[in-house]
Amino acid sequence: MSTLEAVLIRIKKERPRKVVAFTGSGISAESGVPTFRGATGLWQDFRPEELATPEAFERDPRRVWEWYEWRRDLIRNAAPNAAHLALALLERQRNAEVTVVTQNVDDLHRRAGSTRLLELHGNIFRTRCMADGTISEALAPFHSCPPLCPCGALLRPDVIWFGELLPEGILERAAELVAGSDLLMVIGTSGLVYPAAGLVSLARRTSIEINPQPTPLTAVCSESLAASASYAVPPIVEAIISGGGI
Repeated sequence: MSTLEAVLIRIKKERPRKVVAFTGSGISAESGVPTFRGATGLWQDFRPEELATPEAFERDPRRVWEWYEWRRDLIRNAAPNAAHLALALLERQRNAEVTVVTQNVDDLHRRAGSTRLLELHGNIFRTRCMADGTISEALAPFHSCPPLCPCGALLRPDVIWFGELLPEGILERAAELVAGSDLLMVIGTSGLVYPAAGLVSLARRTSIEINPQPTPLTAVCSESLAASASYAVPPIVEAIISGGGI
């Protein structure tokens, strides 16, 4: 494990110009959004195959949507935390050089101000028409479940369910960004969800894991900080900015 002081010294010395933040549910945990794994994760109470698969939706779209509406309401009342805000600040310093690649569907990065954003697993505040695939923003609560498209077809959450492929081209774009980065920050991800977790091994230069607990990615990264995202990300961002890298 590394110390924050050592990481900050390294960043100021290396002066990274191309930065990628790869984020998982841990970055949003401090905003009150439950993680999916661990002792208090959502999957402790729900089985994925019952709620987050195409088969579950086909069996009982109302039940699936009621669960997603519960999650959407919980997330709607959450706010971006210091880590989300710091990454958005970093982007504003030099927009073309900073990208957030996230496994999260909670929209908190966008609400914090990040615009260079790859949402690998979709967004819980978008819907997709089951008839023609049209994707629409859906921020407000639905008055009835399951919601219907104006065309009359069922809507589904625009998220990637277990057993589904990622959107075409998004993984390749993320891989290109990670491989070309000077600094990869791996923030709050369990390292268990593939193919997303495989991106970390593509980093050719410095990679820093930020997670209170060790993960399978700890041994892969150049540095590993046993810290929360809101504690470690803001000073790292400040070191990047003040060090002249961005």
